[in-house]
Amino acid sequence: MLGIVALLVSFLSGLHASTASYSEDQCSWKGSGLSQQQGSVEQIWLRCAEGSVEWLYPLGALRLTLSPRLPWGLVGSGGGGGGGGGGAGGVLSVCVKPSEQFGGAQLYLERGGVLELLLGEETEVNASPKVHCFTATPGERPALFLQATPHQDISRRVAAFRYELRGDWPPRVSVNSDPISSEDACRPCNSTEILMAVCTSDFVVRGNIRAVEPDASLGAAVIKVAATRVFRQKSALFTGGRLTRSGEFRTPLQCGVRPGAGSFLFTGHSHFGQAWLGCAPRYKDFQRAYNQARLAQEMPCELDAV
Repeated sequence: MLGIVALLVSFLSGLHASTASYSEDQCSWKGSGLSQQQGSVEQIWLRCAEGSVEWLYPLGALRLTLSPRLPWGLVGSGGGGGGGGGGAGGVLSVCVKPSEQFGGAQLYLERGGVLELLLGEETEVNASPKVHCFTATPGERPALFLQATPHQDISRRVAAFRYELRGDWPPRVSVNSDPISSEDACRPCNSTEILMAVCTSDFVVRGNIRAVEPDASLGAAVIKVAATRVFRQKSALFTGGRLTRSGEFRTPLQCGVRPGAGSFLFTGHSHFGQAWLGCAPRYKDFQRAYNQARLAQEMPCELDAV
């Protein structure tokens, strides 16, 4: 009988241990509170600029240290394995996006030994959960603290979210501001900003606006575009034939974008799998700025066949 009990305990221990694992690249982690002792804190290190966390049956707590392998200034436009432009003064933007059914835990930012609430339990049950962001400075390792909340039934509770670290967004002081949807997004770019956007954006596309549709859940306008030239794209944002591809961007509703004739150069960033618009000058204005910078030998990068 004792042998059977010992065998059962060994089996259960092995089962619990197998419920927690990193992805092969250590960008993501998935685990279960059933493998933790009551009141314990499990230490987790995530080594990429983007990834995900999924905590089933939350019990105890998780401390998640975001420590990408890349040098600080290169975190951002290359995502989990790329480089790109450095941030504003080396400041890093960190964003988390909860799953639609986030529950069973609360998520905190840990800074200087103080916990600041980022996400309360089940406050984000929404088809389009809100993105929460904060900034970190060079030398600071951002840490998140995921604390389980007590429940009699934990069987249906999952605390899951995605995270992104970016070194190429302007710094934001408040914890819950999203750099993508800031007021600065509506300000027209000057020539210097346009040329820098061409060199550091996740996508650089020439095209025409086909339609603009509101997305009230995101507080954004969805801009549907026919692309005549894709200079660069981080992921398959634009798909289609050899001559014309289609895709869409998002930009804050308050920017008041409307459909219009003419060719534009669209630049911007991929944010949790969606393309968000940055600088978008008319193509002739971009060409003028680009040619002037090349003549003055001040162009920070080259684009083929502009």
